[in-house]
Amino acid sequence: MVFDIQAVRAQFPALNQPVDEKDTLPIFFDNPAGTQVPQSVIDAVVQYYTHNNANSGGKFATSQRSDSVVEYARQRMAIFLNAARPEEIAFSQNMTTHNFNLSRALSRHWQPGDEIVLTNMDHDANVAPWLHIAQDKNLTVKWVSINPADCTLNLDSLEAALSERTKVVAVVHASNAVGTINPIQRISEMAHAAGALTVVDAVQSTPHIPIDVQALGCDFLLCSAYKFFGPHVGILWGKYDLLEALPAYKVRPAKDYPPHKFETGTLSFETISAVASAIDYLASFGDGNPYLSMSMIRRLEKDLVAHLISGLQAIPGVTIAGITDPSRYDERVPTVVFVMDGHTPDEIAAYLAQRHIYVWSGNYYALEIMAALQRPDGMVRVGLAHYNTHDEIEALLAALRELVA
Repeated sequence: MVFDIQAVRAQFPALNQPVDEKDTLPIFFDNPAGTQVPQSVIDAVVQYYTHNNANSGGKFATSQRSDSVVEYARQRMAIFLNAARPEEIAFSQNMTTHNFNLSRALSRHWQPGDEIVLTNMDHDANVAPWLHIAQDKNLTVKWVSINPADCTLNLDSLEAALSERTKVVAVVHASNAVGTINPIQRISEMAHAAGALTVVDAVQSTPHIPIDVQALGCDFLLCSAYKFFGPHVGILWGKYDLLEALPAYKVRPAKDYPPHKFETGTLSFETISAVASAIDYLASFGDGNPYLSMSMIRRLEKDLVAHLISGLQAIPGVTIAGITDPSRYDERVPTVVFVMDGHTPDEIAAYLAQRHIYVWSGNYYALEIMAALQRPDGMVRVGLAHYNTHDEIEALLAALRELVA
């Protein structure tokens, strides 16, 4: 299937809204913090409020339609992640909320001295929930280090951290800072050999690569729809038998079986309806097959990130953290961080913002990796998506060259 970039961009209202009298269009390189959404996602929210707005569980038409909308989104999400069944998908406000609830449920019967393994690469949403539980339960926390030269996980340190007391290995699939894709299948095998479960943060991998939870071999996976062109909704996937066995912290009238027992309170039905639209949008590139679509997006983005990295490397004083070897681009997503001599990350981000080029600066909640890289001020992050163009990358590089001059 041919990827028509102009036809794609035409579906995103935000990409086509001029920001000044010169009809300048903004350049969105802030995608790791949240992507823009196609019109179909916006329409889904309007459609819900117009035709289906009601609470769950009623005998009347709008309530039944509302429940049907949620179940359709669950089915589409299960296909997107290749879950064994839709009941393995639970919705919430965001991934962080899910992980705090999950950590609490998993740890209910853990004992003092039991161990949790965390990494120096993860977003704090897959760190802080476990640190809080460790403090509450008097657990031992062990850390997996990174290899600073290419910002990959040191799997020898993972092996050393595992023991018969390890309960959970919490690990990111793709780094929200340096873009590294971790070998989740191998990590899951290592964790399982020690008798531990794996909890995977896939927030930054879902917008860029096909996800198959069964092939990954993990036990739980979390992601956020607003990172893959959808609304602000968090998604938890877990193996059904594990979800069924876990205790849930919920109100007493709520259903006692998955996924409902993990969907605390009244859900945001209008945005959940839009999750299905986001997946339908992505599936449109592969004749309805999300896996084929994401494979196409993967190939396109590898070309974009190659352009970005080579262009940054040609600018004097720029230092990139992470994988920069073109032969290894299968090991990263198109999120690139850098620093520039003589300018702080905040100064660079502000300079680019004045030119309507949107990037992030700081640590983006990836506290441990910035500490490991000895970057107390963080770095500048440029996150590409499939709707970005080579012309936009050239505009960024030209602005940075002007800053150096």
